[in-house]
Amino acid sequence: MKNILSILIITLCFSCHNQAQINPKQQAVINAEPVVVPMEDGKARAYFASGCFWCVEAIYESVKGVEEVISGYSGGFTENPTYEASNTGKTGHAEAVEVIYNPNEVSFSTLVDVYFGSQDPTQVNGQGPDRGSQYRSIIFYQNDEQKRIIQAKKEALAKKLDAKIAAEVYPFQKFWKAEDYHQNYERLHPNQGYIRNVSIPRLNRFKAKFPELLKDDQKH
Repeated sequence: MKNILSILIITLCFSCHNQAQINPKQQAVINAEPVVVPMEDGKARAYFASGCFWCVEAIYESVKGVEEVISGYSGGFTENPTYEASNTGKTGHAEAVEVIYNPNEVSFSTLVDVYFGSQDPTQVNGQGPDRGSQYRSIIFYQNDEQKRIIQAKKEALAKKLDAKIAAEVYPFQKFWKAEDYHQNYERLHPNQGYIRNVSIPRLNRFKAKFPELLKDDQKH
């Protein structure tokens, strides 16, 4: 009886924590055809989820060839997600960023290197102190070539670390811009507790690892 009860409790906990990912609507997102975002004024767009978007926005904005980074939500099945709704873990979305970049200065392949090199690639359902499906790692592809690049780098990293890589690989569908107060949050609030203790150290670790990728004003 105890064994049966334990199994039921474990199953219930697993279901609660993974509700977004096992929802049939979520599976439809994973199985969808990717949406291609056309270039605009010579700029391309790429999409990544890697924990708190405050952290990820600051990391990508430090990279040469990146024009702008916008915080938002992607990867889920809910229309018009909000920060409050996303935090429940029930929208299917993860906190994500839209990276607007010049492909003549930085390649999609390099942006994927930045992605894997700026996180704990083995952490499931979160990044650092942020836990939950809304903080899970996802790389979005818009075409077969991007998918090939992502999968090749993911496989190589798994072999190098001899570990399973947590990042999910999704066809890009839609990016929902986050509320205005989330944009440029790290730059505007350098003394906020989370920024000082989590975001800035994460950014500095990335800078130390990839100095050759940094914009000139970020080399300090």
